[in-house]
Amino acid sequence: MELTDDRKDLVRTLNKLIETCKDGEAGFKICAEDVKRPDMKQLFSQRSRQCAEAAEELQRTVLELGGEPEDSTSVGADLHRRWVDLKSLVTGKDEEAILNEAERGEDVAKERYSEALTKNLPPEIRSMVERQYQGVLRNHDEVRAMRDVARAKS
Repeated sequence: MELTDDRKDLVRTLNKLIETCKDGEAGFKICAEDVKRPDMKQLFSQRSRQCAEAAEELQRTVLELGGEPEDSTSVGADLHRRWVDLKSLVTGKDEEAILNEAERGEDVAKERYSEALTKNLPPEIRSMVERQYQGVLRNHDEVRAMRDVARAKS
């Protein structure tokens, strides 16, 4: 079945969000591996799983629309992770540096989700994207709060 231009735009928008979720999944997983504190490790692991679940939900939606769902991270995120790895070798992976990187990743996610919400989305897809966006905002605020605490200690 040939997709209409509207559907192609919708699939493109959702695929960009899938990529964003995959980026978050990979980024939070790396943060979980790099932090020493068990509470932070648990939080980052949980966030990684939530990003994976959001990606799966979006992928199912793309399939239902007749599109080909994205299944990988973005090139930019791959480059960003390599930069984080390089930087962490230099900085010794202190908590504040890890939290700064996590917050920067969530800044990108906030931007992508708010951009998607400016599009003309069907109501059921809009509510899914809005629900996921609320999760992104929560993640961002939690990470920023933890970073501020880490910054105050140093």
